[in-house]
Amino acid sequence: MNFKSTFFILIIFPLLIRAQIDSLESTYIDIYIIDSYITPEQHNFVLSFFTGDSCKSKILFDSKEMVVSDTLTKTHKIEINLNGMINNTSVIKYKILLTDKNNHKIESQIYEVEIPGNILSTYRKDVSLMQVCCFGGIFFGLPSPTLIFRNNQKHLSLTKEIPVFSFYKGSYNYPFGYIGIEYSYIFKEKENFLRAGYKQLIQLNFIKYISLGLNYFMNFKGYNGISSELSLGLFQIQNVFTAYVRYRYNFQPDRKGTDFHEASIGIYSNFFSINL
Repeated sequence: MNFKSTFFILIIFPLLIRAQIDSLESTYIDIYIIDSYITPEQHNFVLSFFTGDSCKSKILFDSKEMVVSDTLTKTHKIEINLNGMINNTSVIKYKILLTDKNNHKIESQIYEVEIPGNILSTYRKDVSLMQVCCFGGIFFGLPSPTLIFRNNQKHLSLTKEIPVFSFYKGSYNYPFGYIGIEYSYIFKEKENFLRAGYKQLIQLNFIKYISLGLNYFMNFKGYNGISSELSLGLFQIQNVFTAYVRYRYNFQPDRKGTDFHEASIGIYSNFFSINL
């Protein structure tokens, strides 16, 4: 082994190792978490921490980087409003990102902050209510497919009924009666009908209810008449809607040969009804 090799091994190599260690140490900064909590009233995430050396800081939170301190300092604090950011998990995870005076980037371990139970409870109730409203809105907006028997011909129609005033006494499962309005469109004849009438509901044990109704209708072209109907409420959906089948007979008292029959299936709900 020559002199140069010996000199490198004994003198230069240890210096290089030491320089590498110093470099690694210089890119490490201690982080001391002081506060990390969520306020139960305002739903704000409060974070404060000290660092072992002056540096700039950010927080990696909800897949976004947010500035905590934009100048070199050892004291860092941020408050983040969580409205619209809380999901169904019980904790929120975040990282602290530091930049030292030499512009070295340092990334912390993953920290967690627990979401207070009252906030989670409120969030889950809101989500549940939103789901019910969305589900209810879709179901409530569905029209009833109807088969019309008229002049020895069959026609397809769509009908939508809205209970406007519902009358209750005793049991609140169903009203004993309601006043509703209804719109129908017959496809083949391109005919529109508007109805208004009263329905009497009788609750039963083997099905949900039987309903008898009487309506006044018009087609906006001089064809006005009366319709009587019978409906059977078969079963409930989500305790809000009731699937039913209905038969209806439409006629004009002063004109023969203008009557027609209807058979339909649909969903009843007093979702937007005014309860009296």
